[in-house]
Amino acid sequence: MKNKYNLILSFLDLFSVSCATTKDTRNNDLFDKTWELEYISGTRIAFDGLYPDKKPVITFNKSTGMITGNNSCNGYSANFTVKGDSIATGEPGPATLMYCGEGEPQFLKMMKKIKTFSIDQEGKLNLKFGEVPMMRFRKIID
Repeated sequence: MKNKYNLILSFLDLFSVSCATTKDTRNNDLFDKTWELEYISGTRIAFDGLYPDKKPVITFNKSTGMITGNNSCNGYSANFTVKGDSIATGEPGPATLMYCGEGEPQFLKMMKKIKTFSIDQEGKLNLKFGEVPMMRFRKIID
């Protein structure tokens, strides 16, 4: 009976470690890759109208804790922290100040709302407010 109990405990320990490892590995897929926006929620202008020439891109640098990218017109950077599937971003730092339409302000406005993230089965990054995907990105540089 004691051997059965030890065997069951060993299995549960192994199972819990493997689940934790899978989650951490999945979150690591976020870092040090360049992601291109393919969907943004809450706008009255069609996606291709917001970003006719260039789509926003974003990179999460794990070692520096900085987001860098281009919001379709101007470059930007901000700090970020990740804990589990929660993500917090700071205010964007200095950027060039060209005006290129409504896409840039929509992108920055939505980035302020983001609280969680997930990477789906297709490898797409979903930045979410609660459980609702507000922005979806595809990986363009690994």
